[in-house]
Amino acid sequence: MSFFISEAYANTVPPAGPSMWGQLIMLGGFAVIFYFLLLRPQMKRQKEQKALVESLQKGDEIVFAGGLIGRITKLEDDFAVVELAQGVEIKIQRAAVVATLPKGTLKNI
Repeated sequence: MSFFISEAYANTVPPAGPSMWGQLIMLGGFAVIFYFLLLRPQMKRQKEQKALVESLQKGDEIVFAGGLIGRITKLEDDFAVVELAQGVEIKIQRAAVVATLPKGTLKNI
């Protein structure tokens, strides 16, 4: 009796796989999600950082990547000289600036 079952399975048509259009639509959906969740916010942050670096001026009080705060005493093309304390100056890359602080913040600390 078991040989009749194997013949019945042999006569059935294999199920069709998913259509190619469905896969392309899903791939396109993933591309759109990837753009809006990853690429677009990153480009926005880069634009904000570039605007911050370009707007730096002598006398600005800043926070830079290491968490240190100081006052800009000299600006060059890609670098800035920052005074951390009286008589203590260091040279940093302008791209390392994370934020600017309101004037007078260093006096209150």
